[in-house]
Amino acid sequence: MLTDAELLRYSRQILLADVDIAGQLKLKHSKVLIVGLGGLGSPVAMYLAAAGVGELHLADFDVVDSTNLQRQVVHTTASEGQLKVASAQARLQALNPFIQVHTHSERLAATNLEQLVQGMHVVLDCTDNFRIRDELNAACFAQQVAWVSGAAIRLSGQLTAFDPRSADSPCYRCLFADTEEENLGCNEAGVLGPLVGVIGSLQAAEAVKMLVGFGRSLVGRLLLIDIADSRFRELRLSRDPDCSVCGKQR
Repeated sequence: MLTDAELLRYSRQILLADVDIAGQLKLKHSKVLIVGLGGLGSPVAMYLAAAGVGELHLADFDVVDSTNLQRQVVHTTASEGQLKVASAQARLQALNPFIQVHTHSERLAATNLEQLVQGMHVVLDCTDNFRIRDELNAACFAQQVAWVSGAAIRLSGQLTAFDPRSADSPCYRCLFADTEEENLGCNEAGVLGPLVGVIGSLQAAEAVKMLVGFGRSLVGRLLLIDIADSRFRELRLSRDPDCSVCGKQR
């Protein structure tokens, strides 16, 4: 059950008919994996911690650099040189002592991703690496775990969700197939700080909706965001029957 302190802390959220006490309890008993504690992972982690997700797992092998601080708001100047997962863990536990925060600082690969995904209720892709996304897609499909993917570069970004449990949900490979994509990072192209805040906040909202069970998810839809023109566009995504990951002929 929720303690009196938790009822008070989450009272504004519990007032929502779509959440209520039953939804808050679902959040309390949820396990979520956040892959990447940078620009996207920062708002994702803070909002999910504040919302009362009971168990957060943070995965990132990188350390905090001064160039991160323009957009990676979970970290502070005092965090420079620390592992990002350690910096984020301290911030999240200070934000909400009622939750558990676990860290994973090893480099991610197909072999350990499936182990990390196992047992999670939702996974958040907050990376800027196409290889990791592809391997995360395979791991989530194998473990039948829903995941939310966000990306941002320069002044634009995108957001979508995948749910292997749904017969109609495409997977990441359906969207990008086997094409060789340019893995251009923020350190080369630049990115506006508030843009990753917008996309990360939407990722967190999508995760809360999935965990509690309300609203319409982004499964089968790709949201494109142009922050320069303050414009949002939506594309419909279909499952590829010949997909090497989720297709019938795999």
